[in-house]
Amino acid sequence: MTRWLSESLQAPEPFFRLGLRRLESANGNPGTDIRFSSEVLQATRAKLMELGLDPQDTTPTELYHALQERVKADDARLTKNLRTHAATHVSAEGEVVAGMIHVIKQLPDSKRCFALKSSSLKAVLKQVPPKKAMKRLGYRSLDSLLKHEAPLSVLAAAWLNEGGSWQRRLLDQYKKLSPGDFENRSMMILQPDSRRWRELAAAAVDQNKHNLLCFKEVGALVFLPLPREIPKGAVTVSLTLALHELNEIRASSSFLKLSQVKPNFGRAVRTVASDEPRLSSQLLDQPVPWHLIQRYYARLTHQFREEVFEPHLQAEDMTWHSVERTLSAIEPSFKFWHDTAHLAVLHDRKPVSFNLVDTALSACNQLAFEQRVVHHFQKSLWHELLLRYLRHQPVEDTVLAELQPQLVEEAALA
Repeated sequence: MTRWLSESLQAPEPFFRLGLRRLESANGNPGTDIRFSSEVLQATRAKLMELGLDPQDTTPTELYHALQERVKADDARLTKNLRTHAATHVSAEGEVVAGMIHVIKQLPDSKRCFALKSSSLKAVLKQVPPKKAMKRLGYRSLDSLLKHEAPLSVLAAAWLNEGGSWQRRLLDQYKKLSPGDFENRSMMILQPDSRRWRELAAAAVDQNKHNLLCFKEVGALVFLPLPREIPKGAVTVSLTLALHELNEIRASSSFLKLSQVKPNFGRAVRTVASDEPRLSSQLLDQPVPWHLIQRYYARLTHQFREEVFEPHLQAEDMTWHSVERTLSAIEPSFKFWHDTAHLAVLHDRKPVSFNLVDTALSACNQLAFEQRVVHHFQKSLWHELLLRYLRHQPVEDTVLAELQPQLVEEAALA
């Protein structure tokens, strides 16, 4: 079973087995990896049968194409659903992006976050003028650009046009920010849709096969216009990634709240904006993504440790919502994809992923079986395995003991 996990993750050996051995030893050798592998294989078998396939007599190629057809059919139903929402509630044209934004805003999930103020973002942009974006949007001066366009819109245009050097200078400006530049408010969702914006966004959407930008430090999603001919699967990719990013914004928000007492708060902002916060753990033999801690306490709210996180974080800040379940609340046919993010069948030591994002990306890019996308599955499988170990009190205690000094030691110096 450990071999199945190792090959599915394409993990480096013998380090992967040694890491699992440490986790098992820390918890009295309960065989968590074996039980987890068995659960995954049983769940995968059940999904094969739900697809109408024989688990004993289905080739990996047949499974791959069956998943492709399933996601294309679900994508068509989702697209129709979103156009109906848009036509009913937003505009007569029934544009699919307007439908996405409408259904996200209507979700019951909390959208409160701790994020950069618009005034502070505007001040940052003045320090790193986005000259290419200014020209593409038809403005002659930075003052005119910032007067007529929202700071978030300017940030999105700059991120698409300015290149790596400008992005690095922006991130360096973030290191100068303080907690006073942040506020508690609702997440922002923007849909720039002018003619110039359509021209500006076309190349990015064509390359990435989705129309989403996420700025976690700003607590914002920006939806770019989709082309008239939308590839099959692209709507599913975009909405699924948007729901993932809502979770990432929530996790970034809680991390920044917790970082308020640190003298290097600006560096925490830069980390949130450029990558994801990670904390060191010798037991896990690799950095722990902060959002994994967030997911753990969102699942097991009774385990929340006040002594570690309060007063800046409360249990209600540690929220995380299943993307597939949220998606099926919007379009019921996606119920098939519940709990599939970490499921796969192995073929020649490479997985055939059931992960919805992997499947939809493969579909909209028309990838052959040999080129299939699998990395979202691998990330989900690894995180799900770690979450299983964290459920055991000895492992949780050990990991938290390692993490707590990184969370609070600098607070004592502030």
